[in-house]
Amino acid sequence: MSRVINPESAGKERTQLTKGIVLAIRELARQADPGAESRDMAAFIALALASISEGIDVSVAAWEKRGYWVKADKFRMEWLWTGILADKMKVAVLAEDWATIAVTMTQVAAKLNKVIITANHRLGRPWVGAWKKLTS
Repeated sequence: MSRVINPESAGKERTQLTKGIVLAIRELARQADPGAESRDMAAFIALALASISEGIDVSVAAWEKRGYWVKADKFRMEWLWTGILADKMKVAVLAEDWATIAVTMTQVAAKLNKVIITANHRLGRPWVGAWKKLTS
């Protein structure tokens, strides 16, 4: 019997979310005044970071099953910041504290500085409707 490969793995989702976050940060930095779209972008960043944080245990489950505890713990520590900054960003977005959002956004950008998005990406606008999802 051949291996079953899951094309919708946590790693692939994490890659898509990090690219979406970087794109949202770029677009949010271009905004002159905060408006509805800016709120959507900031909410998307908070939701995407939370989703990445939740997917970490799924990613390391296979390593732990094989006894690679050090590798699993290193991976957890490498992505620990996502949960912390997701909570910080969510609180700031709900309070519409744009100063905190800007500071948190730069911290996230510093962590994701190696993510490359080409000019002809197919990501679209993943942040559309994120504010409604965050507040519901």
